[in-house]
Amino acid sequence: VGWRLDEVVQKIRGPKGSQIRLEVQAGDDAPHREIVLIRDRVQLEEQSAKSEVVEAGPNGEKIGIITIPTFYSDFTAKQAGDPNYRSTTRDVKQLLEELSEQEIEGVVVDLRNNGGGSLQEAYELFGLFIPRGPVVQIQSAGGRTDVRGDRDPSISWEGPMSVLVNRLSASASEIFAGAVQDYGRGLVIGSQTFGKGTVQALLPVNEGQLKLTIAKFYRISGQSTQHQGVIPDIQFPSAFDPTEIGESALDTALPWDQIRSLRYRPIDTPQARLAQLIDRHQARIATDPDFKALLKRTERALELSGETGISLHLETRIQEREANNQALLDIENMRRESLGLETAQSISELEAAAKEDDVSSDASLMESARILLDEIQINRRLAGL
Repeated sequence: VGWRLDEVVQKIRGPKGSQIRLEVQAGDDAPHREIVLIRDRVQLEEQSAKSEVVEAGPNGEKIGIITIPTFYSDFTAKQAGDPNYRSTTRDVKQLLEELSEQEIEGVVVDLRNNGGGSLQEAYELFGLFIPRGPVVQIQSAGGRTDVRGDRDPSISWEGPMSVLVNRLSASASEIFAGAVQDYGRGLVIGSQTFGKGTVQALLPVNEGQLKLTIAKFYRISGQSTQHQGVIPDIQFPSAFDPTEIGESALDTALPWDQIRSLRYRPIDTPQARLAQLIDRHQARIATDPDFKALLKRTERALELSGETGISLHLETRIQEREANNQALLDIENMRRESLGLETAQSISELEAAAKEDDVSSDASLMESARILLDEIQINRRLAGL
């Protein structure tokens, strides 16, 4: 507490292969945890885009999932002229080619917890899904507006797609999701995003740096992503309290506003099928053990985050922690019983099992894949196929 970031980094850095122990204090009343790390060079691979295929329908219909933790580009390799430099767009293009060979019905781009990164990668990535066109507007403090977009007419994926977001999807993620929504290229699913729609620059000063906001991002529709973020077409419950997390939670955050819309050609209007999709979604989650458990865990998390006091009495704290662990255990065992699985005996058993879970246990991701499959089936029926 009270340390500058560079001081913390200096403490953590050390010889390659050496060990460091970090004690992590949780934001709630959870016990401290000790994390042991082995120092090594940070590999871009760890934050790179990844793909997998899930069965989203009763007849084994397959949906491709592309998870993007951040928008990255190996600028050093690019500037050095390396023809094989890594970037989000390059990696996702390769993943789409691989998924196309697996007879998938559609693609879900998972941007949950993606806090942003390279702006260029955000609009170039969207270019893989459209022929060409504007993607984002950037307005400076002086009022000058710059438009960035895709100039490459080639498309890597012409099939159905959707985007999954949550409260921690921010900045470049919101630009991508907003463009998908504005073009009607697909549905945005999940919870309201962070609302980080500003551009900062660092100004050197004595004893440090001054961070200045110099511009704002705007969607091609003219709407800012600042403060409001992107509102999904189909919303999932969020465990993140918007009064605590997001730009709207900050007292001095710049407000939402709107500028002139750009001229662009929408590809589709998936929102026209929303009523049918929401009906199917609601009917499905009413009996889905995984999603029902997700709802209960979300309710529990919001209940705990709403508490304004904490006991300083050790025995009381221990009892509260045990009660919370028991509540989570009960929720999970309710899910397991509904699925005909063996129940867990302790929270530590759950934590160990969670490390072995695959994508099929991710209720939000699986439901987003099923919603996309619903849309595909509705479109085929309307087309008489």
